[in-house]
Amino acid sequence: MSGLDYFEVECTEEGSDNYNKIATTVLQDHNLLGIVEGLHIYINPAYPLFVATGFIRQTRSVIRVSDVGNVLIQDGKATISVGDETYLAAMLKMFWQKFGHDNVDQPDRFTVIIKNVDIPKDLREWVVIDPSESLFKDLIYAIQVIAPEGFKVRRENYGKNRFSFAASENTLPAEDIEKIIADRFAKMEETLR
Repeated sequence: MSGLDYFEVECTEEGSDNYNKIATTVLQDHNLLGIVEGLHIYINPAYPLFVATGFIRQTRSVIRVSDVGNVLIQDGKATISVGDETYLAAMLKMFWQKFGHDNVDQPDRFTVIIKNVDIPKDLREWVVIDPSESLFKDLIYAIQVIAPEGFKVRRENYGKNRFSFAASENTLPAEDIEKIIADRFAKMEETLR
């Protein structure tokens, strides 16, 4: 799959081509190809079991107030000259929550003024958006779209630039699932590292 360094669909019966197409489309539609480094999907229709394991590329860094615009703190107020409108809405929402609507003014689309409150000295460093916060949710949602419908028993795990997702109609025996997940990670590591 374009964008992934490793991609494999392992199916105990015919049908891996269909899951290959589904996974490709879903990851493209959810803009996750640049984030997911490797993905291994294991499907056993006889059990039935669906397991997805993957590695995640290093996520981009957090967006701070100083990334959105230049901050001038003077005379008891802060003036932000917006240079990048991409994160302006998120920054305004954060300011409204912290300072209240009455204390945040936007006289034009390139200026935000915070007044009538104590201005924190570290305002420039406040995090507007942390991409890693929504990454796991986005990944799990995409994997749920790829997984067969009706697989309600699920186990999800995310951390250290890796994720796993297991789903079935039946109870998931922990030892068996952990072995399948560990084997798929080992296979991907051989190829990627």
